[in-house]
Parts: sequence; C-alpha cells; structure tokens
Amino acid sequence: MLTKYFYIILIITLLLVLYFIIEFIRHNIFLNSIPIRIHVNGIRGKSSVTRLITAGLQAGGIKTLGKTTGSSAQMLLPDGVEVPIQRIGPPNIIEQLKIIKIASRMSVDAIVIECMAVKPDLQWLCEHKIVRSTAGVITNIRPDHLDEMGPTLEKVCDAISSTIPRNGLVFTAEEQNLVCLVKNAKEVDSKVITTDPEDVTDDEVSNFAYFEHKENVSLALDVVNHYGVKRDVALKGMYKANPDPGALKITRIKYFEKTLDFINAFAANDPVSTGKIWETVVREKNQDYPVIVIANARSDRISRTEQLAEMLAKQLKADYYIIVGGYTKVLDNMMIKYSIPGDRLFDYAGEPPSEVFEKVIELTPRYSKVFAVGNIGGIGHKIAHYFENRGVNT
Repeated sequence: MLTKYFYIILIITLLLVLYFIIEFIRHNIFLNSIPIRIHVNGIRGKSSVTRLITAGLQAGGIKTLGKTTGSSAQMLLPDGVEVPIQRIGPPNIIEQLKIIKIASRMSVDAIVIECMAVKPDLQWLCEHKIVRSTAGVITNIRPDHLDEMGPTLEKVCDAISSTIPRNGLVFTAEEQNLVCLVKNAKEVDSKVITTDPEDVTDDEVSNFAYFEHKENVSLALDVVNHYGVKRDVALKGMYKANPDPGALKITRIKYFEKTLDFINAFAANDPVSTGKIWETVVREKNQDYPVIVIANARSDRISRTEQLAEMLAKQLKADYYIIVGGYTKVLDNMMIKYSIPGDRLFDYAGEPPSEVFEKVIELTPRYSKVFAVGNIGGIGHKIAHYFENRGVNT
C-alpha cells in the first residue's frame, strides 16, 4: 500500500515539474518576442511614469502595452484603451506573467510594466525571472515600506535596486541616494543614467491637464528618447495620456459664496513626497486663508499612523485637521502630544464624505485650501470622489 502511494506522489511530482518546465519555456518565448521591456520601480510616481513612457512610445509609432499597479491597476493597450485588471484575491506577482503573455500575443514592440512587489526578494524575482528588462527605471528612493524594505533608507535603496537589469541601463530621477544606486548598478554591470527635472520647462509641464511633477516628465522623456522618440512627439502623446487615479489633482469647488481648492495628495503617503507637494502647491507667503488638512489614517499599520502624526505636526502646519480612517483616536492623541491644540482637531472616523465636506465648508470663511493626505484606500477614495465631483480640475 505504501509503495502504491509513493508512486502516485512521485508521478504527481514529476507532472508538476514537467508543467513548470513547460511554462518556463513558454514564458521565455513570450518574453523574447518583445524587443523593448521597461520595468518601472521606485517609491513614488511609478504609475505616472509608466503611463508617461507608454504614451510617449506610442506617440513615436512604437506599438506599446503598459501596465500599472497603483491606485487602480490597468492595462494600457496600444490603441489607447484602458482595461482594468480583474483580480481574485490580493495582488500577486504571477499577474505579471499573464500581462507578458498578453503583450506577446498582441505582437507589441514594447512593454512598460510597473513593479508590483515590495519585498526585496520578490522585487528581484520580478526583474530577473519575470521581466528581464532591456531598461530599468527607478523613480526615487523615499522612506516608505520601512517594515518590509528598511529600516534604513540605504536598505530601501538596496531593495529597490533589486530591479536593476543585469548588463543594462537604469534611468532615475533620484538625487540623494544616487551613490547607493550607482554602487548597486555596478554590482550587476549596469549603468545609471540620471535625469534633470530642470530640463522640463514650466510651459511644458503646464500643458498637462492635471498636476504632473517635472521629475516624472523628465524621466519619461529620457527613456523614450533612448528608444528614438523625439521630445516634441513624445510630449504630444504624454499630454493626451490619462492620469493615474492616484495622481495629484487640484479641484476648485464653489459652494454658494465660498471657494475652496481641494488638493488630492492621498496617494503621496511618505513624508518627503507629501512635503514637496505641500511646499509647491499649498503654503504661500503672507497667505490670508486657512489651510485644512484631511488625514486618512491606516487601520492596518500602527507604524504608518505614527509616521503620519509626526508628518502632520512637524511638516504640515495647517490651521485645522480633520482625521478620518482607522486608528483615529491614536492619531488624535499623538497629535496632541506634538502640541497640536485639540480645538483644531476634528475626529470624523466613520462619518460619510458628505459630513467631511460640510465641516470643511464650516471652517472656510470665503476661501480655503484643503490638503488630503495619508492614504488613498478606504474612505480616501470616497472623499476624493465626493469633493472632485463638486468642482473642476484647475
């Protein structure tokens, strides 16, 4: 009887091994049929840069399929149509295999694929076994996902560097951790190409229908130029591209005799990215209007709540704070410990977006800026949708 079960298990094992060998061979055939493979990684801006590169290549006549993984995972088809990624269960890197299979069967010239892994070993697997990019892209290195990639910024850099292709090129807009990236690139015999956001003019970036960072545009332009697409042609394509659902949006809302600018920065949930947006579009010298922060706290990570509290108290010195999401009482207490007066804090946990909107209107004299930060998930999506549906993008 034991011998019988042994042979059954052996046969099943051999069949599984054979199946995986065949799938591995098929995947390599699919992969090798796509001449240009661009793997986009980094902490912030991955989805936006993926969209910009895809649009730039398509404008240059290169048949390209893009795939984002951010706030709303999408396939960006060569004809400009977007198809949502339908998932059963949580995201899994096996999804990338299916995308490459689809791209190959569409006979595309290029694929631009956003890295969907966080853990360092899975990032390495995504690049070296699944994508094997002809060019890597690293948008930036920021202090985020420290529980999985940290605890130090250098460790985050090492983790992100896992997607640098072997014997290839990696384009980056990162400045502060460039030495780390160059060192890691040399270990896999690759070259780092840096991009300068100052190469993008104010006029060029103002032509986007939404707020786009110069770093993202400059990075995307350098990548598409490497593949022979001229700057003016690429920009025309990029201007037509849809923004990622998590992209920074500024919506002006007029409600009776009051006006407010709603700045949706929910997706920029690390202190560096949020601070840059704050300095660029929120605070002005000698301002005579209140700034209201809507902070969406995560209910699954107390470490994120602690980071959010410190960021709100030290970087985002607003007139009022409306706290939503999970762990709000914890966040309230942390804010008070940072000497934020309790009468400037409003806990709206469990309240619908309409109540948050009414509170903002109450706190607005004639004009205010409303800065939404913390996390796009959960109530964040609903609040952004509610506010943005009541105005127009500026």
